[in-house]
Amino acid sequence: MTKLPARPGNTAVAAFLQKVASLPAVRAGRGGGRLIFAVDATASRQHAWDRACHLQSEMFSATRDLGGLAVQLAYWRGYMEFAATPFLTDTAELARRMSGVTVLGGQTQILRVLEHALAETKRERVHAVVLVGDAFEEAADPICHLAGQLGMHGAPVFCFQEGSERAAESGFRQVAKLSGGAWAPFDASSADALRDLLRAVAVFAAGGRAALARLPGGAASRIAGQLAAPKA
Repeated sequence: MTKLPARPGNTAVAAFLQKVASLPAVRAGRGGGRLIFAVDATASRQHAWDRACHLQSEMFSATRDLGGLAVQLAYWRGYMEFAATPFLTDTAELARRMSGVTVLGGQTQILRVLEHALAETKRERVHAVVLVGDAFEEAADPICHLAGQLGMHGAPVFCFQEGSERAAESGFRQVAKLSGGAWAPFDASSADALRDLLRAVAVFAAGGRAALARLPGGAASRIAGQLAAPKA
């Protein structure tokens, strides 16, 4: 069975893992969980895109014993360009598709990401949305409205922010809160924090809190200790 790291990369990651443990249980459908992996592909993000391409395999390996995971890559770049792949269950195919994308200057399109995620989960349940970026350049109110709708449909958004831009943090935090997900920053100089975050959300998407509680290791034990008692 794949293990989560015994010690999260930093205190923000540890806090995020505790937040995941407190979320409602997810029961994946046939074939495991479904996760949308939305990544900023604007011009400043080449290094981060390359790292995400390398780390995406962690989501598949972490859920192999939980029935697997289907991941849809979504990205935005350039002038109003947004694209999404089919849901994929093969890490090599996802890596191939990611390696074929080049970054291109443009503004964020978080609204389109959430519109897309809502449409997808209305067709078939999406268990988690991962949003990776460093900027939030849009009006917050329409995005927050969509985040709330995703929360009502049981599709929490996990916002992973690279860097410490205050306006971006405020926007990402609101999206996470309204959707029932979580926000966490990660250091651009280290892949470990993002890897830990992707693993945790993948396990949550595939098996929910119960799956996290079954994972061996110090991190899993600490998370299990935070789980609320089942409701009578």
